[in-house]
Amino acid sequence: MFSPKIFTQLNPTPADPRPVLLAVAGPTAVGKTALTVALAQQLGTEIISADSRQFFREMSIGTAKPTPAEMQGVGHHFIGSHSITQEYSAGRFAAEAETRLVELFEKYPVVIATGGSGLYLQALTDGLDELPAVPPAVRQQLQHELQAHGLPPLVAELAATDPVAHARLDLQNHQRVLRALEVTRGTGQPFSSFHRGPAAVAALAAARPWRVVKVALTRPREELYQRIDQRVEHMLDAGLLAEVEGLLPFRHHQALQTVGYQEIFGYLDGTYDYAEAVRLLQRNTRHYAKHQLTWLRRDEAYQWVDLSDEL
Repeated sequence: MFSPKIFTQLNPTPADPRPVLLAVAGPTAVGKTALTVALAQQLGTEIISADSRQFFREMSIGTAKPTPAEMQGVGHHFIGSHSITQEYSAGRFAAEAETRLVELFEKYPVVIATGGSGLYLQALTDGLDELPAVPPAVRQQLQHELQAHGLPPLVAELAATDPVAHARLDLQNHQRVLRALEVTRGTGQPFSSFHRGPAAVAALAAARPWRVVKVALTRPREELYQRIDQRVEHMLDAGLLAEVEGLLPFRHHQALQTVGYQEIFGYLDGTYDYAEAVRLLQRNTRHYAKHQLTWLRRDEAYQWVDLSDEL
């Protein structure tokens, strides 16, 4: 499953006897659920989900939320814990998850955190950047431009003004694109310039009552893309269309501005036919996986594990 080197890092040492938060990241469909459940069973522990969409109880099929059968009796936290009508942020998740970790570490020397949402997992493992206040008028202007012209012009502006943020962010998540541009326009400085350096991350890590071990999962690209296409087909067979139809009254909520739902909304609006919706869903999910891998590779603390021969 993992190399002995990684398992050794989970053991306390005289120099650092703190319990361990094992962060397991990776792109969508790589096999995080199956592997972390097997790990949790082997280690006798529980799992914290850091997936920004699996928090919401109304979204199950389109988020690949693990079923009770897939959980195999392993305790999972922050799965279906909130409603899409609630505003939920990476910062709020980190605060709630840290409180839960304190409780879990009273029972387990290792707890697993996993998810495909890089920002949410980073918020838990490394903390978040401190961003400056921006005049509300800047946010309002960006919202107006989004409604009038769509997301592509804003993504192009981000690429021109802050290529670092452009490479890091999920460019299909309009909230994150708007936030980056809001800071850039409001301060005259690139959004990425407010990213905390290694010293700040190290200081937080040293101060916490647990230490973090980071593992990133990967597979050969063609194998991963095949798994993504198969997952999309499985979601559709499982009733994704009906799930999205039931969410139409809430389509303006941030949680639904994401791959897996926007493509079906377009089909339900009559913008394109069903075959095109499937094609877009598979293509956009592959693009999302590529972005997830790019995000993870910028963090040198991750130890990479190739699952091509596993699971």
